[in-house]
Amino acid sequence: MTACGLVTNSDKPVPLQSISVDVVVRGFVADVVSELRYKNEEEKAVEVAFVFPLDDDAAVYAFEGLIGGSRIEAQIREKKQAQQEYDDALTEGRQAFLLERETKTSDIFTCSLGNLPPSGEATLKLRYVQALAPEPDGAIRFVLPAVLNPRYVPPGSEGDTVTNNIPHVPRGQLPYTLSLRATLESSLVINWVESKCTLEPLRYTAEDHTAAQISLAEGHQFDRDVELLIYYEDVHKPSAILEAGKPGAASGSLMGDPALLVNLYPSLQCAPKPGMSATGEFLFLLDRSGSMGTSSDYSIPHAPQRIQSAKETLILLLKSLPLGCFFNIYGFGSTYDSFYPQSVEYTQQTMSESLQRIKDLGADLGGTEILEPLKAIYSQPCREGHPRQLFVFTDGEVSNTDEVIAEVQHHSSSHRCFSFGIGEGASTALIKGIARAAGGSAEFITDKERMQAKALQSLKKALQPAATGISLHWDLPSGLEAVLVGSGPQVIFKGQHSLIYAQIRGRHQSSDASGGSVVLQYNIQGQTFTDRVNFSLQAEERDRLPVHRLAARALLQDLEGAGEEKKRREKQRLALQTSLSSGVVCSQTAYVGVNTEKGQPVQGPLICRDVPHACYQVGMAQVMKRHKYSALAFNCAQHAPMAGMCSATQYGCPVAGSSSVFLDDARELTPKRKESPLLKLVSLQNADGSWGLDSNLAILLGLNEADIMSKTPEQVAPNVWATVLAILWLHSSAAEQWDEWELLEKKALNWLQAIAGSQLADCVKTGNAVLGSSVSPQTLGL
Repeated sequence: MTACGLVTNSDKPVPLQSISVDVVVRGFVADVVSELRYKNEEEKAVEVAFVFPLDDDAAVYAFEGLIGGSRIEAQIREKKQAQQEYDDALTEGRQAFLLERETKTSDIFTCSLGNLPPSGEATLKLRYVQALAPEPDGAIRFVLPAVLNPRYVPPGSEGDTVTNNIPHVPRGQLPYTLSLRATLESSLVINWVESKCTLEPLRYTAEDHTAAQISLAEGHQFDRDVELLIYYEDVHKPSAILEAGKPGAASGSLMGDPALLVNLYPSLQCAPKPGMSATGEFLFLLDRSGSMGTSSDYSIPHAPQRIQSAKETLILLLKSLPLGCFFNIYGFGSTYDSFYPQSVEYTQQTMSESLQRIKDLGADLGGTEILEPLKAIYSQPCREGHPRQLFVFTDGEVSNTDEVIAEVQHHSSSHRCFSFGIGEGASTALIKGIARAAGGSAEFITDKERMQAKALQSLKKALQPAATGISLHWDLPSGLEAVLVGSGPQVIFKGQHSLIYAQIRGRHQSSDASGGSVVLQYNIQGQTFTDRVNFSLQAEERDRLPVHRLAARALLQDLEGAGEEKKRREKQRLALQTSLSSGVVCSQTAYVGVNTEKGQPVQGPLICRDVPHACYQVGMAQVMKRHKYSALAFNCAQHAPMAGMCSATQYGCPVAGSSSVFLDDARELTPKRKESPLLKLVSLQNADGSWGLDSNLAILLGLNEADIMSKTPEQVAPNVWATVLAILWLHSSAAEQWDEWELLEKKALNWLQAIAGSQLADCVKTGNAVLGSSVSPQTLGL
């Protein structure tokens, strides 16, 4: 996140007055209506632009306005036509509004409202639908994104990004308000709802707790993402929804036929074959741009920097790797580097060297140019017998998103990609796009979450054997046919749901048939597995057609994704056709609405106003005192008109993505974080999983080395005794972080079983007495 914002020194009021959001969450689908209320308090007509983020999976399907008492439903058009209609209307003095998606990325939209006269009021209403995926802990996560960081434009890239023209104001000084109300409906029991924002109490509207309402507390400032974590009972139960087609739409079309959404949870109840080692090539690509040097949580004084959390995560990942694998660590910013010219074998020596180098890493490589290091990685030949697994950590602020995804897609057959979006404002298009392109998974780490747990979850997925031969088999009554929409499941991980969209064509030949089923089949290590979901053929009538819109969005993601050049034109044609028929916006379309009511045209030149976002200032006042731009920059941050709005171009503030002096100085002001006891213990572990018995381990255990040595069980080697004590400490002192050290404990237990299997029960008993713990041998799998 940048230290200050961009491009206006206006003292005029912002026309956007308020945003109200109404969310209906039905099971795993969120249907959202956002209402933006405007009022022009200036003496001349204005045109106002509001640039805002949406999730990459969101399907925007409707846009309407209430202007001068007239309700105007916007129409979806080819983008150039929509822009022309909007411009023509403004030229003619008519009121108009436009909604379009940025061309190079799917998660940024611009809403423009033109010819709003003095004292004029308008309300614009945006509708979108989004599928919600469970988090590792089972929570269903809905996010209303607020933070939109300026996207870094690599040198040589064509065009600019609208994010670089967004004005910013200090947190707490946004001139518009936000309200949000959520209605929850499910066939599953709703246990509770969590959020980092202040919520009104959850109110159940059904006795069986399958329906509820919740809302944001009054006075919420829209300067942080609004996140709702919904906890259902039995969340991993497969489900299906069949939705009736749109009345009047042609039979046989996507919108005219019933649409099916199947939510599958493959069981993957299999273990690796005996004698098979968990081999692989593990490549870690870490964002070391200037923005990674900012705080991981602005609400907590002296919270750790993002780069610090990422380094701790890398240490845990490094320690959890299996012996015999290969690895390398890359860092990128305006340039990139790597620990080794090519991946090296995971040994005690390479692990120790890498551990020290990780501790020395900083957010000191400038901008965010991720494409070149990816090309460098892909230029290295893959190692036979060691499947390549790529882990990408970034706060996701790039403008060439499509180009990056295309590069990953081009090499998708040779690796899997696991991506991590760090902090609010990370591009969902980038993070989800590269994971989807290379058959991995995407995780988002908000400022109050620990990165380590989610990263280790992804490493567990990477260590799972790959599923091959994935196929779907439908069982439907005579006369009905299921046509898959989109590409279907391309990758399967244990505990991760798979969404399947299908169009149900034809008619029942028999009135007796009331249901159908789908079977997901896949192979793992030569074994065939199946998962079946049954569903009713009684289609539900829904006005907004959320399943149809989601199916259209899934199809558009496939059509607009990277592929062969010769097929691109046909894919673009099909994408345009799908977008226009479904109403779901894509890169080629936009919504436009024009007030055609006869009346006095708006006269005179328009004043352009941009709606500001909140910015995050890192130790700003202290930094300014030491900076050569102190007078001008301090005036920018504290005394610029319009509640502290600042202009990078006018005042010489650093722009997004640069290795700014603000961030450099802010890092100096942040006290060095003490290493946690868990991280200290993990750092002492050897590559084979064992611990050595020395003074460092003794100090961490709260003992002295001589005492530990004197209490060593008979005929037990010092490193075996040390390893048992370390595992007992993990269970007794770091149990809440079990998901972070689970893999390295397994490595330690495997080593112990091989070295001293018969002695372990006695060692555990003696170790408990020494440490004052009460960990049972059964807990350790003994």
